[in-house]
This record gives sequence, C-alpha cells and structure tokens, in this order.
Amino acid sequence: MRNRLLTGGVALAGSIIMASLALETVAGQAPARPATATAGYVMPRTPDGHPDLQGTYDIATITPIERPAQYGGRLLLTDEEAAVLERGETARVARGALPSRGDREAPRVGGNVGGYNNFWIDRGDQVITVDGRKRSSLIVDPADGRIPPLTPAALKRNADRRGPNPDANEATAGEAPGAFDNPEQRPLGERCLLGFSSTSGPPTLPNYFYNNLKQIVQTPGYVMILNEMVHDARVIRIGGQHLPPHIHKWNGDSIGRWEGDTLVVDTTNFTDKTRFRGSAEQLHVVERFTRVDANTLLYRFTIDDPTTFTKPWTGEFPWPATNQPIYEYACHEGNYALGGILRGARLLEAEAAAKGQGNR
Repeated sequence: MRNRLLTGGVALAGSIIMASLALETVAGQAPARPATATAGYVMPRTPDGHPDLQGTYDIATITPIERPAQYGGRLLLTDEEAAVLERGETARVARGALPSRGDREAPRVGGNVGGYNNFWIDRGDQVITVDGRKRSSLIVDPADGRIPPLTPAALKRNADRRGPNPDANEATAGEAPGAFDNPEQRPLGERCLLGFSSTSGPPTLPNYFYNNLKQIVQTPGYVMILNEMVHDARVIRIGGQHLPPHIHKWNGDSIGRWEGDTLVVDTTNFTDKTRFRGSAEQLHVVERFTRVDANTLLYRFTIDDPTTFTKPWTGEFPWPATNQPIYEYACHEGNYALGGILRGARLLEAEAAAKGQGNR
C-alpha cells in the first residue's frame, strides 16, 4: 500500500491548417495519426540505437476510459471544462481529508461499512493532455469514445462463467454465485495475484485508485514494465515468434518490434482467467510506446477480439515521467480480510441452516 503524500502560398497554407483545426474542434476528435516526437526534441537513444524509453512514469488521471455522455461524443474538452473537472477533484479530496464526525450514524444493515479512507486514495487530479488539448476519454476509436457492444456469444459466455472477476478490486467485488465459497473464487486483485482494472496490462490502464507508477527497463533483447500495483512485471521479447497457441499466460505473450521510433508490442496467448472486459482467449492487443518529449511517453493500445467485441477499439493517453520511487507492494502482510470473508460466509450459511431447521 502506498501513500502518495510521502506530483500568399504561406497564407493559403495557414488558412488550410486553421480550417482543419476548426473542423477537428467541431467534430471533437483528435487526428488518427502515428505519434511523433515534439519538434526540436532530441530523443535519447540506447547503445543499440533505439529510443530510450527507460524511466518511471505516473499514469494517474481523472480522465475515464469511456467518454461520459455529457460531452456528446466530443473527444476534446475546452480548457474551462477540464478546469471544472480538476477543481471538482481537488474539492473532493479536500472533503475526504476532513476529520470524521464522532457522532455520525452507523451504516445501514447490509450497507457498505467502508474500506480505504481518503488518506490512501491517489487517483490523480488532472485531465489528460495530448497534442496540447484536453481530452474527455482515453478511447479515441470508436468516435463516440465508448467500448463497442459485446457479441451475443460473449454475453452468453460471460453469463455462464463462474470464478473470480479479474477486473474487480477488493472494494467492488460482487456477490456472484459461489463468490464466497473458497479463496479461489475471490477476485485476483483481492488475492494480490494480479492488479485489478487491467493496471498490469495489456492493455495497461489507470486503476483510478492508487499505486500508479510504472517503470520501464530496456535492453536490446527485452523490455520490462514493472507495475507498482501488485508488483506485476511484464517481460516483452524483442523480435521472435509467439509461443505455440496451446500455451496461455495471465498477461499473454508479448513480442515487441521497432517501427521507426515507436515500440510496437503485439500480445496474444491469453488465458481465460484474466478476461479483459469479458474477453476470451482470442484477445489480441497491440500497444505502441512513443517518447514525444523529455518527460512524456504516449501510450496507444488497440483491442481486437471478434469473439467478444463487435469491432476493435483503440485508446491512448500520456505517461508523464516522475522521480518518485516505487515502493514494495506488501499486499497480504498481516491481512485478515480474506479469512474474515470466508468465515463470515460460513457463519451466514450456518445461521440460514439453523433457521431453516427451526421452521420445520
């Protein structure tokens, strides 16, 4: 657990450019083009000549993955819209930092008694900025900023599934049938086996909770991404072939290649235990990492699983560099929660059985 308190022809050409920008603003969309470095920026390179992506990055943001309906499909926000969101988050944090009232009422029976207080939460306080413009969502395609609908087959498959929800954290774990029967049915994030909300990837996304840092270590043959949340580490092989299709891994099998100054990572061979947004083993993720200036990587990802989504979808967001250290994620030291969850379920079952016998 981490406490972040411890951060003529020229005129005609100009008219054409301005007209293009105006159309872009009206449509509310950013141009779909490969990421490139800022003009004049001299990119650092490793001894083998490739861009040096190494460093630690803080991806905390209040920009959601999917676009809220209030923006009417617009990807780009005005500066005032972004400022309103950021002021709102600052105010929310300030309210959460106030002392608790000693005379507050007890939570209702069956209600949420609370988990982490505001002291531990570090979900960020900024809207993402790409190409100098504030954005309303991470998703850039489809144009509405929403994840495409699931296929009928995926809806049925997910309804029939039992087992842990890999996307759920300990505060949002549902009560699906069998959810409290044994430790193996609890969410992977709650069991500290894999970061929730796809924070480990791929795709690697903000978790909107805490532990937002990622560290990249790079060699000629490998790129490693260490995630602060649940200390997940992805090892990406540069070049080569994917593993045989019958070999499945929790984070898939990632192969990297260089396309100019962009690291492209192709990941397949997923297991059905880490089903991203309800995906199946056929999930295919393509990620692109581009250093755009001295302090920023631009991360872009495309999701393709025809057995799950009606069409592919793409998102992108910046990874700002930070000098903050990554702390050890000691998840289950002195943690009695999982045992308490299971003992509580057994007690409720025993009470229900006793009540049933008493009514005979």
